[in-house]
Amino acid sequence: MNVLLVEDEIHTAQMLQYVIEKDKDFIVLKTLDSIVDTVSYLAKYSQNIDLIFLDIHLSDGHSFEIFRHIDISIPIIFCTAYDEYALQAIKNNGIDYIMKPFEDKEILTSLQKFKQLAVRFKKKMTFEIPQESSKFPVYQKSFLAQQRDKTMVVFAENIAMFIIEQDVVYIYTFDKKRYPVFKNLEYIESVCNPRTFFRINRQMLINRNAVITIQPYFNRKVILELKIEPEEQAIVSRLKVTGFKEWLEGADRFL
Repeated sequence: MNVLLVEDEIHTAQMLQYVIEKDKDFIVLKTLDSIVDTVSYLAKYSQNIDLIFLDIHLSDGHSFEIFRHIDISIPIIFCTAYDEYALQAIKNNGIDYIMKPFEDKEILTSLQKFKQLAVRFKKKMTFEIPQESSKFPVYQKSFLAQQRDKTMVVFAENIAMFIIEQDVVYIYTFDKKRYPVFKNLEYIESVCNPRTFFRINRQMLINRNAVITIQPYFNRKVILELKIEPEEQAIVSRLKVTGFKEWLEGADRFL
């Protein structure tokens, strides 16, 4: 089973990985040390993870901030030096709460607890649901962007568009604010809900709620009037015009 380890103390992370992999049923697939990296990783690879070991105090804040940015259904074992977060941990998929400094036995006992829960849950699901239910994709609910020396939380529903300007991706919000976001547009497109966002050309990914009008443009392209005013005109490339119009009308293939 694959484990995601989120711990900002290098020595502790190394020790945890060593103990976890004593149990041959587990392998630490990835080790991360921040909220930003964890949100980005889970948005793309959560389907590959069976269990998360999560420190509460990370390099860029409390790990509970992660749950504001993305839905997580993966069981979590919390590891921390503080005892005041136990209730909050239980509310966020926590199956165990280990206090630092911990002993090998505590980690191995938690892993055994997870395996027992997994077996019981699998039996119950097999009895109640003969056919495996389809998995619905999980889309990112918010993005971390920079404003001077601050990290801003920008929720997806407030984003009018993502645009590449001078080789940097920027968020434009409906209240006409602009923030740099240090991810490439291909990655952002992959974690955005395709019902809400459409890549109209190489530089722009737009929210359907930002579109006011569509007008014919040169060489069978169309130009958009938007609720915000980026530096570049919002032009839908010729090969994407048909798909764009279907998307605006809510075609089934985008649902």
